[in-house]
Formats: sequence, C-alpha cells, structure tokens
Amino acid sequence: MANTETALKEALTSIEGATGVALVDYTSGMALGTMGGSKSFDLNVAAAGNTDVIRAKMRTMEMLGLKAGIEDILITLSDQYHLIRLLSSRGGNGLFLYLVLDSSRANLAMARHQLKRIEEDLEV
Repeated sequence: MANTETALKEALTSIEGATGVALVDYTSGMALGTMGGSKSFDLNVAAAGNTDVIRAKMRTMEMLGLKAGIEDILITLSDQYHLIRLLSSRGGNGLFLYLVLDSSRANLAMARHQLKRIEEDLEV
C-alpha cells in the first residue's frame, strides 16, 4: 500500500507525459497533495475547479437516474489531457486523482491503466 506522496510521485514519474498530479477531496475542493505543475499551471486552482466538474456530472447522473459509478473523466485540450479518476478503493470515498498529461508524449490508454493501478495501491 502506498501513501499519498508515494502514489503521486509514482504517477508523475511512471506515467509517460505526466506533468502534474494531485489527490483532491471533492467535497471541499482541497488538494490533499500535489506534485508537478508549473508557475503558469497551479494544481491547487485546477483541483478546486475540477471539483465543480465532478459535482456537475454527479448531479446530471442523478437527474438522469443513472446508477453506474464514474470511473474517470477526460478533458482534452489542444496540447494536454486532463484525467480525473474518482477513487473507489476503501477510504477513498469523496476523493479523486487528477492527472495532467502532455498530449504529444502521452499514451492515454496506458495512462488510464497506470492511474487505476496507482489508485488500487493508494492507502488514504
């Protein structure tokens, strides 16, 4: 089992194209840990903003009567992928992993696979 810092470091170093990663509480919008990012890309601001994305999707699913759980949400930009993975492991309720990828270097399928594996090993 990996702690938050170990899991974030693993995501940033083992996922090709990763430029930033955060563990976020979507009930408060607070990042519990961040790694990477840059002066022009504040992961704490992104974490808070993506909390709204999750809340909106959950409200929509509730209005539609959908019972399935969200595995991940993908946002594609012209030069980046933003991958939001809701934690389903024990102790992870209300949390998500947020991964920023450089789309020119990333393999999206592998990134999703690796992020799922990291989530499964994460102990919160």
